[in-house]
Amino acid sequence: MRSLLVHLKNYKKESVCAPLFKMLEALFELFVPLVMAAVIDVGIAQKDRPYIIKMCFVLVALGLIGLVCSITAQYFAAKAASGFGTGVRHALFEHIQKFTFSEMDTIGSSTLITRMTSDINQVQSGVNLVLRLFLRSPFIVFGAMIMAFTVDVKAALIFVVTIPVLSVIVFGIMLITMPLYKKVQADLDNVLLMTRENLTGVRVIRAFNKEKDERRRFEEGNQILTDAQKFVGRISGLMNPLTYAVVNGAIIVLIYAGAIRVNVGDLSQGEVVALINYMSQILTELVKLANLIITVTKAIACGNRIGAVLEIRPDMESGNLKWEDAEKGEKRFAPAVEFDQVSLRYKGAAADSLSGISFRAERGQTIGIIGGTGSGKSSLVNMIPRFYDAASGTVKICGRDIREYDIDDLRSHVGMVLQKAVLFKGTIAENIRWGKEDATDDEIMEALEISQAKEFVDTKEGGTDFLIEQGGRNLSGGQKQRLTIARALVRKPEILILDDSASALDFATDAKLRGAIRGMKENPTVFIVSQRASSIQYADQIIVLDDGQMAGIGTHDELLENCPAYQEIYYSQFPKEAASNE
Repeated sequence: MRSLLVHLKNYKKESVCAPLFKMLEALFELFVPLVMAAVIDVGIAQKDRPYIIKMCFVLVALGLIGLVCSITAQYFAAKAASGFGTGVRHALFEHIQKFTFSEMDTIGSSTLITRMTSDINQVQSGVNLVLRLFLRSPFIVFGAMIMAFTVDVKAALIFVVTIPVLSVIVFGIMLITMPLYKKVQADLDNVLLMTRENLTGVRVIRAFNKEKDERRRFEEGNQILTDAQKFVGRISGLMNPLTYAVVNGAIIVLIYAGAIRVNVGDLSQGEVVALINYMSQILTELVKLANLIITVTKAIACGNRIGAVLEIRPDMESGNLKWEDAEKGEKRFAPAVEFDQVSLRYKGAAADSLSGISFRAERGQTIGIIGGTGSGKSSLVNMIPRFYDAASGTVKICGRDIREYDIDDLRSHVGMVLQKAVLFKGTIAENIRWGKEDATDDEIMEALEISQAKEFVDTKEGGTDFLIEQGGRNLSGGQKQRLTIARALVRKPEILILDDSASALDFATDAKLRGAIRGMKENPTVFIVSQRASSIQYADQIIVLDDGQMAGIGTHDELLENCPAYQEIYYSQFPKEAASNE
């Protein structure tokens, strides 16, 4: 939580002025019981009406000044808290953007969403209340005790006993509830995860008639959250009755002792009323402090959760090498991509996902990658833009170790089309410009033509200005895939990776796409990951993966003769009779 307070540094003035004005308000409030005592002992006792009216004006003045101070304090506190929340939100979002795929896989998106929304809002509310009340409430509590000593020392001893008892109750409950609130937030993460899964997979759930099962699973998770909230709520709920009981007990003792001393003439009636008012002020402020402690406890628990994410250091450090520098000298003749005994193990995995991968991809070549489900095809190509780092071995781009490259510069020269076609809400042109921010209309149209997307874009109302809904809901699977390919092509990458990105295309469109890519004047090095043998059979090299290892590498004809794994895949799609007639 302490690490987050750095975001208040731009609001030092507000952070000082807010509690300062609140204490000024409290100071004027502490004078009210003394004025009331004077009204009773002087004005009412002596039937001095002008004095009573004058003191009433003093009370009104104290109230107005306190109101102005309170509004001013609220303004400064709100400004500081909202600025703090904005700073934390920006810092957390920026930090998350630096996470590698490994960290994102480990933490989980539902947890990060909770941190970005619920947790930050809770911390922001906590900061607001702390600036307004954290100093005001103790100031009035101890101020009232000091003012009670100015009224009568013996009666004030009741305050000396009462305040420590109340402090033990308040802070004891705070220490008990703080870890419980942390557990509540973790249960909230789980409910959010289930909600997100249900919303994302609603079609699958309905297709398999699993609505009842999912409803039961959600109700169980929600009940766990409810029970945790009720349990910690019961403990927090003890604070108000316990503090009320202690303070009201102290008031009873104060009235009893005051009545005896008034009777013998040691105290005036006005002084007893002032002491009771001070005790009531303590009660009111401790109730506020109790509610503040609950909010602060939640805020600290949420702040620690945010801090835990901010403390995670990405395990992938960026180099300083620029692409242009790497291509100078003899390195300009080096292979575009080279794997040398590369192994990959995902964080937390018991075994390598890839092991012993070695190959060279020359510039302008097309490399096909094929294999069974789970064989490591996507894992292999994800290492080229450095989404994951090799556990052992070396990945080289243009003859230089990939770890030497500046990550942003490296990825700006790699066009990546992932398995899942993801589009964002906005026009077609805006989505294409994710690949190149300053792409001209001609460049966009060229990318659409190569990706075979132009034929359907021209039929859309507005063409490239057609509005895509969130997640591309108003497009078919094949249309989304072609637009994601166009998004990668518009940057004219030196290395183009198509990770099973044409699976929704028919064979004719797929063939046209591959032909258009081969005809690009930039002549990129192309990696095609596919389950279809027809999509990669004309590649310069084909890498066959089987259970994370290379089962073969070569041309289509070479593999068809020497690689049993490739033969099995090929003949499962093309019967031997049909293949022999080709």
